[in-house]
Amino acid sequence: MTKKQYRNSVLASVHETAEALHTAGVMDKRTMREFDGLCLTPVRPLKPKAIRALRLREGASQAVFARYLNVTTGSVSQWERGEKHPNGASLKLLALVAKNGLQAVA
Repeated sequence: MTKKQYRNSVLASVHETAEALHTAGVMDKRTMREFDGLCLTPVRPLKPKAIRALRLREGASQAVFARYLNVTTGSVSQWERGEKHPNGASLKLLALVAKNGLQAVA
């Protein structure tokens, strides 16, 4: 699992407390999502050229890159052509690869 990145140390403490309340059943999902939005560093979308450059920087084929990200080769191809855009877990994994390299998701 990836380590969460917070906007600052105060928000990190607040978010960790909120997570504990959510786990204990005291806080609902909607409120927890609001805390996520306030406290966690947002993941920015990547442009098609940036995704391709990232893959090439890591020296991976589309098939290998897709395997590491747990998506299809077709998805990587569509991202690189701008036909579709990564979101959710895929976007977070791409951000992690961009920051720490492909070995971070290996």
